[in-house]
Amino acid sequence: MTATGKSLATSVLIAGGGPVGLALAVELGLRGVECVVVEPRLEPTRLRPRAKTLNTRTMEHFRRWGLADRVRSAAPLPVSWSQDVCFRTTFVGEEITRFSGVLGLGDEDTSPERGQQMPQYALEDVLRAVVGELPSVDLRLGWRVSKVGASRSDAVEVQVRDPSGTLSQIHTRFLVGADGARSVVRDEIGAAYQGTRSLRPNTGVVFRSPKLGALDPHPPAVQTWVLNQQTPGMMGPIDREGLWWLIAFGVDGTAPDLDAARLVRGAIGQDLPVEVISTDPWTARMELVDRCRQGRVFLIGDAAHLNPPFGGHGLNTGIGDAVDLGWKLAAYLDGWAGAGLLDSYEAERRPLHRRVIDEAASNMATLAPELLSADLVAPGPAGVSARRRAKDRIEETKRAEYFSLDLVLGHRYDTSPIIPASPAHAEAWQTRAYPGRRLPHRWVTPGVSTLDLVGPDHVVLTADPGNVEGLVAAAQRSGMPLTTAHVEKRELDALGGTTIVVRPDQIIAWCGDLVAADANELPTRLAGRTTEARASS
Repeated sequence: MTATGKSLATSVLIAGGGPVGLALAVELGLRGVECVVVEPRLEPTRLRPRAKTLNTRTMEHFRRWGLADRVRSAAPLPVSWSQDVCFRTTFVGEEITRFSGVLGLGDEDTSPERGQQMPQYALEDVLRAVVGELPSVDLRLGWRVSKVGASRSDAVEVQVRDPSGTLSQIHTRFLVGADGARSVVRDEIGAAYQGTRSLRPNTGVVFRSPKLGALDPHPPAVQTWVLNQQTPGMMGPIDREGLWWLIAFGVDGTAPDLDAARLVRGAIGQDLPVEVISTDPWTARMELVDRCRQGRVFLIGDAAHLNPPFGGHGLNTGIGDAVDLGWKLAAYLDGWAGAGLLDSYEAERRPLHRRVIDEAASNMATLAPELLSADLVAPGPAGVSARRRAKDRIEETKRAEYFSLDLVLGHRYDTSPIIPASPAHAEAWQTRAYPGRRLPHRWVTPGVSTLDLVGPDHVVLTADPGNVEGLVAAAQRSGMPLTTAHVEKRELDALGGTTIVVRPDQIIAWCGDLVAADANELPTRLAGRTTEARASS
């Protein structure tokens, strides 16, 4: 008979301590919210590094948490090493074309942060250390959710199993499933993926080749697409010590005759000794859960949505989920927000999940096998002509995958119940303030971005504090934390608003000219107290 342990109580129970679950713990922990994270793995998975790109928006979140420099210092590949993606016949063969600046998604006028190449396990190491420093976060490794009880009006009863097999009950105000594609939480609440899967098999390979980097005849790249018949795929370095990853398209990694070393040599283009560390068979999935919430239970990250890896949006979207849900849970638990704020999580994030899936699937329509031609490695004019045609096709079909600024930084929360609608023509979002969009980045003083003016609470940007006294007073009456940040009038004029209210996640909640009615009503709306609720205090 399985032993039964003691009952525990917490405000938020997070099932899953991967990067998404840990990001939620950081968002909550920095606000002093009590939470427990249960994670079955004692150590991060190092044999299969999975996600490898932290995009600009994710790095902005780390900057807001004060962790951007800490994350970058732990990354095996600094941004200065390369920001390029290249397309070649083999790793050491003819280079057809390359995209430069893929980690930047613009320049310093677009964001104060660049993207960062970083294997998932290295990010998990950092985030595990960070949550270990937060007094309100209890990270329990080797633990897992076993069963989810009914979601009552005030709490959820969750059964968890510790490393010894002992079962315990956790009484939690909220449960968040961040437990990945095989989510127990999703299954327990009866939610299900809807969508399709690709029929093409793929195989990931991690291998060690200390001499490979020195053989590269071209400038370094964080990703190299390989266009040849033996191993059509893509590859890149995990670190600068000789560890590499490869994705071979159209290869069944479960086949008994799989020769991973041969695949690697075909991608390299040279018979170089390699040590195969791991293989990882997979197929692309385009699936969205039928609902992200059941009462006091929420789903984030891969537990809620799966998309092909092309464009690098999966992990980054999951961290965005954690940020959106995290500050809202904290606000509700703090007592100043209504349940309508919690309702806005699904309303805001689900359209983005759908968009990410669709764009990643579009990126998958043209992969290395689709870019092949018989003459790519031919000598003379035939080869030159074939490579020129391939370059044109790459420019036409792959550029959007690496320069997806509108998706990464420009998504609009058009269906949010707590944000007024933006004008339909809100296209100048990079420089103009619109409700439901990320606050545009501008340097207000050397080294200080407009994004840096946003702290853990809502903030109102104004050139004249006297103009927002009514709004500040209304917020105080409602209990909603609201700070004021002074911004020069010329900066506000450039952003297109005399008063801009920004949420803790750097999303513009409201902008325009305040009048008395707006000042009195606005905190109620932003706190989700005017929308129909599905949970009560």
